[in-house]
Parts: sequence; structure tokens; C-alpha cells
Amino acid sequence: MREETARVLDALRRAAGESCSGATLSGDLGRSRAQVWKHVETLRSLGYGIQAAAGDGYRLVETPDRLYPEELLPGLETRWLARDLHWLESVDSTNRTAQELARQGAPHGATVVAEGQTAGRGRLGRSFFSPPYRNLYTSILLRPQLTTAEAPCWILAAAVAVAGAIEDSLPDPDAVEIKWPNDVLLGGLKASGILMELTAEATQISHLVLGIGVNLNVERESLPNEFRHRATSLASHAGHSIDRRAFTRRLYNRLERVLDACTASGFETVRPEFEKRFQMAGRRICVVDLAGTEIEGIARGIDADGALRLVLDDGKETRVIAGDVTIAKEST
Repeated sequence: MREETARVLDALRRAAGESCSGATLSGDLGRSRAQVWKHVETLRSLGYGIQAAAGDGYRLVETPDRLYPEELLPGLETRWLARDLHWLESVDSTNRTAQELARQGAPHGATVVAEGQTAGRGRLGRSFFSPPYRNLYTSILLRPQLTTAEAPCWILAAAVAVAGAIEDSLPDPDAVEIKWPNDVLLGGLKASGILMELTAEATQISHLVLGIGVNLNVERESLPNEFRHRATSLASHAGHSIDRRAFTRRLYNRLERVLDACTASGFETVRPEFEKRFQMAGRRICVVDLAGTEIEGIARGIDADGALRLVLDDGKETRVIAGDVTIAKEST
């Protein structure tokens, strides 16, 4: 949105539902009434409901369900996260766009948000169903002082932030749990996935891209068959639609606080919040690690570095750094 158009929108918002005269808008912008009208028409094309009456000016009567920066930034409490915010109507992948921004020198906290994705990606090469105008698809560029060994904890920290934002949006927060390392479940079904991609020089992180998708208002019945039996949305669980703008601000605020805590004191300060929601602890699980090896045992918890602790059938304990987790058949 052009700066002058955004200023017209801001003036209409400040009028708080009352009419704002064309003369006033013209004077504030230093532009003609005809140019003000063009900005109003631009806002209407973006979905804003603006009424006009001869001699009475313009009145904002409806705001679109869109994640425009002009909708997200007011009320956002972050200091650095999403302050450089890039909105896209549609994109193949917000992570790919964030990687491009990283190569162009975008700052720590630069954020991409899209209304829809045509090729959303999850971990291990999986796709992420991304219909437009229903959910949240966002990627955050991070430039922390981390080694490659420390980086995996940040995806667990992000899961804590996502889980907290979902809990704040629902009447039954106990239904929220984290599936190690990167999924947030709601009533046992996937409501959010997180994908972290990193670029490093030797053992030092150059930058991270943290991609987050949250199913907010998509109906379970509309999910493809491959997702329907294992996914849900906040709206399906709550029985009412979710304000996407409010949820997005809530998530960004929480994510900044969690990542600031990790930066200041390491993941150890966030680990209790992860473990509180890690309801697989004590259950028999099956893990397929990155080498394709299948390991089965009882989940004991996670270490300070984010590794999954697993007790094998012979009583020995092993650590899994990364992998895909399912509940073992014996536990169902």
C-alpha cells in the first residue's frame, strides 16, 4: 500500500466511524480532492468498505480479513520482529521469499506473510496445504549469534510460542500439545507446522528462516484426504471463526519474547514450557531419524540442546537429534 493511501486509511480509522471530509483529507495530504478520491478507490479495491456522501466526506465501515501491514502493525508490541513486514497476496513459499530477502541483506526480524501459498513446504519434503484467506502463512528471518549445534533448539522455542498463541485463542488450552520437534497439535490433530532452514559458514549460523503455518479457519471437511484424518483448525475446534489479524499479532508478540529469552539465557529457560506441552513423555513412540533408521521406545523428555531422550527396550537411553515421530501401535 502506498504511503499516501495508508495515510488516508489512518485518517479514516482515527475518525472512529464518523465521516471525514474530503477537504480535511485533502488538506492533510496536501493533495487535490480528486487525488484523495483515487486513494479511497484504491482502499476499496483492497476490500475496505468506505461510504461516501455528497458534502459529508468518507466513512470507514468495514475492514477486510487481510493480513496487510496496515492491519497488523497497529497494536503490534514487538520491538524487532515483523517491523520490516512484507505482505504477499500469493506466493509459492514464504520461506523461499524470506531466503531471498536474507540474500538482499534484510535485517533480523524481517517477516513475510502471505494470504496463500501455492507450494507450501513442511519438514522432510512434505507439502503444507495452504488455501488463501483462511490461515496464517509466515516466515521470519533471524540473524542470531548461534552455532549450528545450538540452532535446533530454536525450532522447539518457536513451537512453544505457537502453542502459547493457540492457547490464548481457545477456551480449553489443555487441548494444545507439542509433537517433537515442530508440530503443534490440537485435540491430538495437527494445527500448526514449523519449518526451519539455516545458512551457515563453517559452524556459525549466518541466518535462519523460520516458517510457520497455522490452520486458523479452514474447515476440516475441505482438507485434502491425505490431511483430513490428522489435521484440524482452531475454528473447527472452537466452533467459531478466528480473527486472523489478532492471532498473527499475538503470535509475533509471543515469538519475540521466547526468542529473546533464548538469546539471553539459552533454550534451558524455555525448556519447561516445551516439556509442559510435550504430552508424548512417558508414551511409547516410534522415531525415524534422518538416516531412515527406525527407533522405538519410551519418550522420557528432551535435553537442554533439544534432543529427544528415548528409553529403549533394553533399558538403555538414546538421544535423537532430529526425526519423524509417531505414537507406536502398542500405545494406541
